[in-house]
Amino acid sequence: MIKLLVDNWSAFISGFGWTVLSSIVALFFSLIIGSLFAILEVMPSKTARVIGNIYVEIFRNIPLLVITMFFYLVIPLYVVKINGFTAGTIGLTIYTSAFIAETVRSGINSVDIGQMEASRAQGMTFWQAMRYIVLPQAFKLVIPPLGNQFINLVKNSSVLAFVAGFDLMYQGNAIASTTFETVNTYIVVGVFYLVITLPISYYMQHLERKLA
Repeated sequence: MIKLLVDNWSAFISGFGWTVLSSIVALFFSLIIGSLFAILEVMPSKTARVIGNIYVEIFRNIPLLVITMFFYLVIPLYVVKINGFTAGTIGLTIYTSAFIAETVRSGINSVDIGQMEASRAQGMTFWQAMRYIVLPQAFKLVIPPLGNQFINLVKNSSVLAFVAGFDLMYQGNAIASTTFETVNTYIVVGVFYLVITLPISYYMQHLERKLA
């Protein structure tokens, strides 16, 4: 296994780098998009709630691979040319944002409704109250499930392998097919994924204890 790692070090590191980059980009944008749709789901406007619910229900119930293949095959054909990495990252972002939206929405609903009413009584707009009063408390409540979503995002980034995204799984498949050391290759790939996910897990646990 050590020889396999040394001989293919550059490929593993390249895949690791692309996986980290895709995960960071998808995490950042999925958190923003998910939070926005979570707010839409709890807005007084029925139209806004319907839009939020439609978005969440559609992308939460379509397989990630289907979403990714849509951006990889359909969008370049009819809209604009994008590579596999971009298609995979967009698919990962949209898919994860739907789950984050539900997580954040549950956090918002867990905050006492009196907090919003008191904020509005003080002259704040809905968006001001949400930004400064409700969301900080909501995020504090949903740190554990958000941490799980972030870890799932990293693991789901392996979908890039299906669209030539050059991620860890893509490189692992390539190495396994040329060296025929399938078991050892995927053990190494698994270890690299742990290098990404374990720090996230420990940090979210630390953050939960700190804010408790």
